[in-house]
Amino acid sequence: MATLKEILTRRPISATIRLTVDAGAAKPGPPVGPALGQYKLNSMAFCKDFNARTQKFKPGTPMAVTISAFKDGTFEFTVKSPSVTWYLKQAAGIEFGSGRPGHVTASTLTLKHVYEIAKIKQSDPFCQYMPLESICKSIIGTANSMGIKVQKELD
Repeated sequence: MATLKEILTRRPISATIRLTVDAGAAKPGPPVGPALGQYKLNSMAFCKDFNARTQKFKPGTPMAVTISAFKDGTFEFTVKSPSVTWYLKQAAGIEFGSGRPGHVTASTLTLKHVYEIAKIKQSDPFCQYMPLESICKSIIGTANSMGIKVQKELD
């Protein structure tokens, strides 16, 4: 429960902006500039902070960002790890999933790949308190819907 002091010192939020930006490659141009500009936020400051936070990731990795824009012109943002589908495509070495999942197999992965992806996704704010087994089951379901077969070991 929030204390009275926390409630009184909260800043009013004018918008919540969701973007997908490549790691270490945020520029004040589109799509970042127009999205932040309409709420009168400093896009250069966002780009510097975002690039500093994502420098440990491989360049070109798509990162999901949620920006909370406050009415006084300030902002806060959280960076999530790349999507499960992106990790699955990278691990399988494919560009697209199957056009007919369940009928046509696009690629094959092992449970070890799924476990490694689950360990990375567990650091996300929303998956932080989920058991690793549940995250693995979710990733296997996503892989099946993409036409990627998950096996115990590769043949």
